[in-house]
Amino acid sequence: QVQLVESGGGLVQPGGSLRLSCAASGSIFSINAMGWYRQAPGKQRELVATITSGGSSNYADSVKGRFTISRDNAKNTVYLQMSSLKPEDTAVYYCNAAISVTARGIPRPYWGQGTQVTVSS
Repeated sequence: QVQLVESGGGLVQPGGSLRLSCAASGSIFSINAMGWYRQAPGKQRELVATITSGGSSNYADSVKGRFTISRDNAKNTVYLQMSSLKPEDTAVYYCNAAISVTARGIPRPYWGQGTQVTVSS
């Protein structure tokens, strides 16, 4: 089975930085797009950033210029480097990956369990 595990969350002061990691493991044939989402209390889950298998990235307007998504295909890992953090970045961050588990299978979305990021002084 496929598992995504996030790490790197925590408490940081406004203006600080954190790097989140999400490693996919298990029976994986291929991984296509990967991404990060976040959900603040009482809010809808929102897209933060995505990255294709070729390294093309997109960002939500709210994080452009502050966050950088990257991936290491050899490690089946996606990262989110967050800088200039703001209190409004506080949320549970979830990684997502479109994964095919067999050669003939279509990519399906898999989700991590989330990691808490709290930006507060």
